[in-house]
Amino acid sequence: MSKTPGKHTFTKSTILLAFAALLGAAVTVDFLWVSSSSFAYLSLASTWARHKSRVIVIPNPTNGTEERVNFKSKKDRAPERLLSATFADLPAPELQWEEMPPAPVPRLDGSSVQIKNLLYVFAGYGTLDYVHSHVDVYNFTNNAWGERFDTPKEMAHSHLGMTTDGRYIYVVSGQYGPQCRGPVARTFVLDTKTKKWESLPPLPAPRYAPATQLWKGRLHVMGGSKENRHTPGVDHWSLAVKNGKALEEQWRTEIPIPRGGPHRACIGVDNRLFVIGGQEGDFMPKPGSPIFKCSRRHEVVYGDVYMLNDKMEWKELPPMPKPDSHIECSWVIVNNSIIIVGGTTEKHPVTKRMILVGEIFQFDLVSLKWSVIGKLPYRVKTTLAAFWDGWLYFTSGQRDRGPDNPTPRKVVGDMWRTKLSL
Repeated sequence: MSKTPGKHTFTKSTILLAFAALLGAAVTVDFLWVSSSSFAYLSLASTWARHKSRVIVIPNPTNGTEERVNFKSKKDRAPERLLSATFADLPAPELQWEEMPPAPVPRLDGSSVQIKNLLYVFAGYGTLDYVHSHVDVYNFTNNAWGERFDTPKEMAHSHLGMTTDGRYIYVVSGQYGPQCRGPVARTFVLDTKTKKWESLPPLPAPRYAPATQLWKGRLHVMGGSKENRHTPGVDHWSLAVKNGKALEEQWRTEIPIPRGGPHRACIGVDNRLFVIGGQEGDFMPKPGSPIFKCSRRHEVVYGDVYMLNDKMEWKELPPMPKPDSHIECSWVIVNNSIIIVGGTTEKHPVTKRMILVGEIFQFDLVSLKWSVIGKLPYRVKTTLAAFWDGWLYFTSGQRDRGPDNPTPRKVVGDMWRTKLSL
């Protein structure tokens, strides 16, 4: 059988030339993508998110509110707010929020505890160059800010470990001063009836934003970051305390936490101690900076949940619906559930910018299952949460740049509340 001369060779050449052309075009597109502005990146990321998450958020240009639309529907697709599935908002019920009197000062990385109808709000950054050294008190009975008093001069100003027994507030370690100074080991206790401060034995080593809780008559402190603010610590110490007094002169070493790191919620319920969310790594002081200027470092945010039982054994439980950090004081217990308010999640995959969380999560202490039960008025981290008379409250923190931009911007002192029925 005869063959047409060169026909087979021509077909291969055509294929090779076409492949080369496609490869060249891909390289060109890749180069332009890497070289382009963040706006161009977000456009491409949005296209990717369309196929990954199947959910978009469309802002309403008339009032700034937003609604979720399934991609199966072709209606109202423009203008769109598309977020990469890495940090996209999760579908959540809308809640009716009421704005309450704002805190006397804006706060970031402050701490709080609720004792009955009073919320004690401690220290924190005012700005990166200024830290607070006082306590503000909110009264849920008359919904007003009232009493204010100073913290000890030697006490840390942010990233504190904090817990209460219903009268005494225990304050552990934390960062002393503004910018990115390191942590201290000092520990204090406040008698909320007399407003007197006393010192307790210092931690065996300084810790930055450690998980802290009173549990079975002992003050437990674990995790956090080590002296450089960045290296995760897995150490776990406890100290016997009663009525604001230490019953021991030294901290006792306990079983290490399975995963270290700061910015976690720590909750004791009956014979169980829960440690939720957090991250590995954080900003470090810039080498040689006289003011300890903050310098960005790699961080990993996670949604891990660990439970310590009465046999002092750690057990890993189902993770949060999304990775979540900066939630030390962002939790309350309502009807046998842990409620988590806001936080931060994984960073933007290219710009590495911090992404804030705008959801409210519920962890059922019976079924040990998570659910998303609502949306906040805006995305916000380091919220200070409370629950009183059927109302869920939160105040302070750092909020997003707007409905279409989940990165942090303004430090706020806002107070909000919503009716919560589980």
